[in-house]
Amino acid sequence: MSPLQNLFDPQVLAEVGFAGTLILTFGGAVIAIFPRNILYSVLGLALSLTGVAGVFLYLGSPFIALMEILIYVGGICIPIVFAIMLSKPLHLTLPKRHLPKLGLALAAALTVFVILNSIIFKTPWQRAAVTNDDWSITSLGIYLLTRYELVFEVISLVLLAAIMGAIIIAEYSRRSQS
Repeated sequence: MSPLQNLFDPQVLAEVGFAGTLILTFGGAVIAIFPRNILYSVLGLALSLTGVAGVFLYLGSPFIALMEILIYVGGICIPIVFAIMLSKPLHLTLPKRHLPKLGLALAAALTVFVILNSIIFKTPWQRAAVTNDDWSITSLGIYLLTRYELVFEVISLVLLAAIMGAIIIAEYSRRSQS
């Protein structure tokens, strides 16, 4: 086998695609965390959630990947952008960051990261068995009401919380400006 044929090996392409998805996810997370401009943070969040959808696609769940894009990227990032539009202008000076709060937030994030990693590595994962490649409206409806019911309901609750949060932020911002 020549090196060019090794480059187009399906396993290598899958690993490169997965690595790209991880780079997209973590790059978006970094963009969401570090800028002081909230609009850049929202765009980073959308990029990171798109990467998470890619992970679901890689795991063999195209329906969940689509729901991730539709609900999280479209349904959460858009209300956040609306909240930004209804809040104070971005050109005003930002308050200084307090180091104790930043340290506490970093410690909490690191604790959650360690706990989730320990759960992930202790779980005996099994590869999803793809039984049917029929993604018609009928089969999507059946999947939605049987196999993916809990995931879809949780995604709907997160969307509801995001919309309510955007409304509360916009209302609070209006009161503080008056």
